[in-house]
Amino acid sequence: MSISISRSHTRQVIAGGLPIGGGAPISVQSMTNVPTTDVEAVCNQINMLASRGAEIVRVAVPDRESAAALRSIIERSPVPVVSDIHFDPELAILALDAGINKLRLNPGNIRRRTDIWKISEKASEEQVPIRIGVNSGSIPGDLRDKYGGVNRDSMWAAAQRHLVLFEETGFQDIVLSLKSSDPMLTVEVNRLASTECDYPLHLGVTEAGPQLTGSVRSAVALSVLLAEGIGDTLRVSLSGSPEKEPLVGWEILSSLDIRRRFPRIVSCPTCARARIDVAGIAESVQESIAGKTGNITIAVMGCEVNGPGEARDADIALIGTPSGIQLFIDGKTTGEIIDSDIQGYLNGIVDSYIQRTGNNAGG
Repeated sequence: MSISISRSHTRQVIAGGLPIGGGAPISVQSMTNVPTTDVEAVCNQINMLASRGAEIVRVAVPDRESAAALRSIIERSPVPVVSDIHFDPELAILALDAGINKLRLNPGNIRRRTDIWKISEKASEEQVPIRIGVNSGSIPGDLRDKYGGVNRDSMWAAAQRHLVLFEETGFQDIVLSLKSSDPMLTVEVNRLASTECDYPLHLGVTEAGPQLTGSVRSAVALSVLLAEGIGDTLRVSLSGSPEKEPLVGWEILSSLDIRRRFPRIVSCPTCARARIDVAGIAESVQESIAGKTGNITIAVMGCEVNGPGEARDADIALIGTPSGIQLFIDGKTTGEIIDSDIQGYLNGIVDSYIQRTGNNAGG
């Protein structure tokens, strides 16, 4: 049973052809973590992230050498590219000159009015939106003192301060993000922002942690906000390789029945009744369908207790039986027993099913 989510109304911006806000589908983002000066490595990582569902990718631009590499990266990228700028406003101008699709600025370290005017004028000319990214770790000291530390009010005040600077220039192609490593503070401040402005909101938990911890902490905050209709784009930030980030983001959207792009896998937690290696087979299934788009559900169940019921609800199901792994399609057994090369066998079954049913649109 799906829940009905009424999304908050926000204005829309366009980043390299990708609409954000204004009722557009909630987009999934990620970020490269290899040196931006290594164009080949960055492009390879962007392609990998795009194949896993990233619809827009951010790259860090810490110096002029990185800014010089942007043009080649943008030309080769299959998705819009965002430049992440800190401290040096000239890097934002260089990124815009290179043809960047979106800027990300931190109001905690680019604050001078003259710099904001220069960046906003150039971004307006190039029709490039700017994300104002407020992180709980970079709230100006005077606001921490005024509001009693890092909290919902000091974070929102930091955002307002920067918004005013841009609004004074007439620039309004803004995306706003307010992130904390505390999931519930992230929820509180985004709830406030949603009531106080109509800028599109980019959701995420900053410094969320390694894969397991980061996925859970991100899912907690993002699920609460998305279920309330808040948020126009999101990133799950994980320490280490970013390859899992877009997949976790899509799993959150899919679990809330907001968007689906990749096949959904359900599997039992296993017990003494399991007749097959459920965990190993589920992992094998996940590997075999990596990169496939399709709005289908695949079940892997260990025995005949819950297996038949899950098989009824799943499009494709692998059920452990006394005679081996039995295949179900559309809730009915095919009579086939799979005894080897599960990955290769299932690959063909999934491709055939998606093609036959037309459930390949995803997203």
